[in-house]
Amino acid sequence: MKSMLDIDRHHQPERIARELDWNLLRTFVVLAESRSVTEAAQRLSLKQPSVSTALKKLEDRLGRRLIDRSPGHYALTDAGQLLYQAALEIHGSVLRLSTLMREITDEIRGHVTIAVASHVVCPLFDRVLAEFHRANPGVSLSMDVLSSADAVAEVMAKRASFAICLVREPNPQLEYEQLYREFFGLFCGPYHSLFGRTDLTLADLAGHNTVSFETDRLHDALKPVTLMRAQAELGQRITGMSSNLEEVTRMIYTGIGIGPLPVHVAARDVADGRLWQVPPYDPLPAIDVYLVWNRKTAKNRAEEMLLAALRDAIATTPLEDRTYR
Repeated sequence: MKSMLDIDRHHQPERIARELDWNLLRTFVVLAESRSVTEAAQRLSLKQPSVSTALKKLEDRLGRRLIDRSPGHYALTDAGQLLYQAALEIHGSVLRLSTLMREITDEIRGHVTIAVASHVVCPLFDRVLAEFHRANPGVSLSMDVLSSADAVAEVMAKRASFAICLVREPNPQLEYEQLYREFFGLFCGPYHSLFGRTDLTLADLAGHNTVSFETDRLHDALKPVTLMRAQAELGQRITGMSSNLEEVTRMIYTGIGIGPLPVHVAARDVADGRLWQVPPYDPLPAIDVYLVWNRKTAKNRAEEMLLAALRDAIATTPLEDRTYR
């Protein structure tokens, strides 16, 4: 049996820092995000025994069981959950090292990754992007359209420079600034029986099928929209759901159900006869969209400058000018 001294030595931070291999942590991140060792091996392009050996080596070095494995069961232990969160941060930092070194030049270069919720339509954001590109043509951008929850997760894992999305509950490890405010209304499409009617009341909506966003729940970011649908007494069962604005719009247009959209985003489709707004017309639920970033992320100069430009635009633009009705 190991003595207490042996156990203490086994968990000495200096020993772990000296002996821990980054490749083992990288393998563990993939294991944690997979449903089996076999799946992880396929994603890593390795043989299964090699991945199992790497997991055992990591567990031996840490002195903790990291994954519970048995027939039909594969789950992280509490120690595995803690290691996964820490490894994600390390992974994000390592990925940025070569980028940070490569971009030390007189010209502002580099790459900025922005995680964006699909319904973000914000003239202020567009103006900042346009001005930033004119001033820094050597900077490249990628815009990853994700659900708001996934956008925040990308920022937390340091895989995104920042995010523009809805926020259900602020994470104390992240920074937030309100970018703009939008208002949601209910709409139907030309295949729907209520399309084109100017005499509608809330009572006319009762029992009709509804479509919506995945965050349209009482405990989520679009709670005010959920309450609006309840006020309209639409059918309790949502017949179509997506985190993507274009697909929610498609389902509304094709008559699958009445659904919520930002009023300023839907305005063009209303003008083109593709959508029709239904009650309630006033007051409409206000939804705030945020700029979210991770203060612990080592940012390249391009990321720092674009983030600073956005924050400056927010600080110098009154909220009423960032409110789209």
